[in-house]
Amino acid sequence: MAERAEAMRAPQPVRAEPVEAPCTPRSVHAEPVEAPAPTPTPAAEPHPLARLRPWVIPALLLIAFELYARRASALGSDSLAPVSAALKAWWGAAMDGSLWQATAFTLGTAALGLGVGSLLALAGGIALGLSARAARMGFMTTELLRTVPSVALIPLAMLMFGFGVRMEMAVVAFATFWPLMLLVQAAVRQVEPRLLEVSRVLGLSARERAFKIVLPAIAPRLFVALRLGVAVALVVAVTVEIAANPNGMGYAMMIAQQSFDPALMLAWLGWIGVVGYAINAGMLRLQQRVGRRMGAA
Repeated sequence: MAERAEAMRAPQPVRAEPVEAPCTPRSVHAEPVEAPAPTPTPAAEPHPLARLRPWVIPALLLIAFELYARRASALGSDSLAPVSAALKAWWGAAMDGSLWQATAFTLGTAALGLGVGSLLALAGGIALGLSARAARMGFMTTELLRTVPSVALIPLAMLMFGFGVRMEMAVVAFATFWPLMLLVQAAVRQVEPRLLEVSRVLGLSARERAFKIVLPAIAPRLFVALRLGVAVALVVAVTVEIAANPNGMGYAMMIAQQSFDPALMLAWLGWIGVVGYAINAGMLRLQQRVGRRMGAA
């Protein structure tokens, strides 16, 4: 009995009951929530008067010149004419057809000279841009001839071609050739070298390389060069007509000056500016349109 009592007093071992692992919640894959597309904010339309801002300064200058010329005429001066008189003279020249005839001659001759100069500049610029040896050989000739003023060639052109279209076209072509060639040469040098390496691997000829690789790569820069060439061609054409060629807008302006007709002279001067502005605006719009099409392609 005593042994049984002692056994009952002894501490009984405690059974370790199995502990269940806490159930972990299954990972729930959250579906990606698409952010709402931002609603495009409508572009603020420019105020109708905002388009007139670029014309404020020219309008003020014309008004100031009108007042100054009227005051000079009141004081007995015949060297200037007001803008209103120049507009009347311009309308008279437009009605009798002399305005359009002289404008067509100047623009046509400038376009011919620009076309000849551009084609030669494109060929020379591509050749000098692709060949470092040709660029080194032609460096001295280019630097010597491009510094010759185009007006200095008028006597030589008169001896070779006489008066008329060919003389003016030759001077315009010489004046536009050099800046265009240098711009084309610089554009060709910036063509990606890997494109030229691919053309060599494919075994393309020099002509195929120029038309299929180089020209598409430099097309945007060609329009910048062409805009510069258009401005140079118009300036040189009018200068040649003032100095030597008895045709075109420059000659008509000189005849008005020698006839002591300041209103007609100012009419021709303003018309030359309007024609130059219209040509530059047209070239800029053409460049933007071609750039958008090439970017879309």
